[in-house]
Amino acid sequence: MYLVFVLYALFASVFTIAKMGLNYTQPIFFVGSRMLIAGIVMVAYQAIRHPERCSIKKGDFAGLLLLGLCNIYLTNVLEFWGLQHLTSFKTCFIYSLSPFLSALLSFFLLKETITPKKWLGLLVGCIGFAPILLSQGAGEERIGGILMLSWAELSVLGAATASVFGWILLRRLVNQNGYSPNFANGLSMMIGGIMALAHSAMTENWDPLPVTEYAPFLEAGLALIIISNFICYNLYGYLLKQFSATFMSFAGFTTPIFTALYGWLFLDEIITMPFIISVSIVFFGLTLFYQEELTVKLQATVD
Repeated sequence: MYLVFVLYALFASVFTIAKMGLNYTQPIFFVGSRMLIAGIVMVAYQAIRHPERCSIKKGDFAGLLLLGLCNIYLTNVLEFWGLQHLTSFKTCFIYSLSPFLSALLSFFLLKETITPKKWLGLLVGCIGFAPILLSQGAGEERIGGILMLSWAELSVLGAATASVFGWILLRRLVNQNGYSPNFANGLSMMIGGIMALAHSAMTENWDPLPVTEYAPFLEAGLALIIISNFICYNLYGYLLKQFSATFMSFAGFTTPIFTALYGWLFLDEIITMPFIISVSIVFFGLTLFYQEELTVKLQATVD
C-alpha cells in the first residue's frame, strides 16, 4: 500500500522540479528536449528487449501522430506554459480534473454509462474547483484571461483535456491494435518531442539554445526523465497489477497535496485558503464518484 503513496509523492515532485527548471530554460524547449530523449531511450530499450513488438502498421501512422500530438505535445506544452504563471500546487490541482474529464469524454466518445451517483460526484467535484480557479495570483493577473479564468488556468485545463484524450487513444492502440504500451508511449514521446522542438525553434530564442544556465537545466531535465518517464511510469504499471484502476485514480488525489507541501518547502509558495476549500470539496466529489466502484471492489475482495 505504501508504494501507492510513494508513486504519487514522486508524481508531485515532477511539478516542483519542472517549476525550478523553468527558471533556466523556455517551457517549449524544456518539453521537447526531455520528451525526445526519453522517447529515444524507451523505443531503443523496447527494440533491444522485444524487437518482435516494435513494428508499425501502415494504417496506424495517423493514430500514432495524433497520440504524440495530444498525449505529449499539447499536454506538456500547455502544462509547462501555464506552470510559468501559476503555483506548482495550483497547476497540479487543476490537472486533477482528469478523472472527471475522463468520465465525460468516455461518456460522449465511448458511450460509457454514468450512474446518477457519479453525475452527482461530477457536479460536486466541478463546483469544488471554483474557489481556486477564481483566486488568481499576480502572475495570472499580468497575462490576463477571459471571463473569470486566466490564460494560465485555461492552458492547464487544456493540458488536462488533451492528456485524457491521449490516454483514450493509447488504450485503443494497445487494446485494439496490439501495440506494447512502452513502444507506443516511446513513439509518442519522440513525435511529441519533435513537434515541441519545432515549435520552440519558431517561437523561442535559440542563442544557441533557449537555456540560461546549463547545469541546473540538465539536472532538472534528467530528474524529470528519471522520475516521470521511467520510475513513475513503470511503478504505476506494477501497482495496477496489485490494485484496481479505480483505487489508483482515487488515491491519485493525494498528488496536489504532496505538491503543495513541496511548493511550501522548496519554492516558498503559500498554501492558500481557496486551495484548502477546493481540496475538501473535490475530495468529497471524488468520494461520491468512486464510492460505488470502491464498494463493489471491496466486497469482491472480502468474498
